[in-house]
Amino acid sequence: MASSNHPLTTVLADEPAVGASWRPELAAMFNQGAVTDDALNLAFTEIVAENFRPGALPVELMRLRAAGTVVVPHGVSLGLAGADLPDAKRVKHLAALAAELNAPMVSEHVAFVRAGYEDGRHSGVLEAGHLVAPPRTTLALDVLVDNVSRVQDDLGVPLALENVATTLQWPENELSEPDYLRELSRRTGCWLVLDIANLYATAVASGTDPVALLRRFPVERVAYVHIAGGRFEGDLYWDTHSDTIIDPVADLLTELVVLTSGRSLGVLIERDGSIDEASVSADLSVVRQAIKAGVVHA
Repeated sequence: MASSNHPLTTVLADEPAVGASWRPELAAMFNQGAVTDDALNLAFTEIVAENFRPGALPVELMRLRAAGTVVVPHGVSLGLAGADLPDAKRVKHLAALAAELNAPMVSEHVAFVRAGYEDGRHSGVLEAGHLVAPPRTTLALDVLVDNVSRVQDDLGVPLALENVATTLQWPENELSEPDYLRELSRRTGCWLVLDIANLYATAVASGTDPVALLRRFPVERVAYVHIAGGRFEGDLYWDTHSDTIIDPVADLLTELVVLTSGRSLGVLIERDGSIDEASVSADLSVVRQAIKAGVVHA
């Protein structure tokens, strides 16, 4: 069972709740009943916050919300691991979306996305165009903790932060990723979004056993889980959100269910390409089978 202070308590029951990231094609599929199996109903969904404007949310999304589907705003542009203070307008935008959707939480990433300055007349801001994992040093952690604390004070709802895929390791690293995230959560009280596909990509790139990495992760602080398809290109695994979910990633979900025996999970499928009924149904089938295998062995 979910703990009483878990931000998705209203969604989680005795069994893991399965959701999917909101995309127009996917929303239409569920609203129109293209996927008819009751077991495939969305328990919750997630929107990329920067793509939506409070007061002008899509009818299809609001229809899902009215039907009882929990909607979590998911930001990609705060850059909480950057040296600059969080942009107040971006934080206000997230808070407004959460209020309009009656969202139980907001999620973002442990990443930096830009660097530079902006003084009103001139801009020296460089956008990375990507979610870049920060160096895991004590100094970088102090900056992240300060930024996260500032955002939490203004959001009005709990904040959960996602691990990003790390294909290159900073030579300055002092902490492992699990220890870094555990300390972040301890010092700020924030929750975590565990992206299993990102964890797998990080493990492959660093030559680490993904199961061993998962077992060190602070799973007790996980608000919900991301899972997605991907593919190998050479020696690296890329979390594409458009390919099928590979067996090693599904196996990590099974392992996570075993590790979290005694409380439920929210598992959200991310798909950004090849969005059709067959692909979505296949993703859902893989996820439910992985969960079932974990429940059996828990």
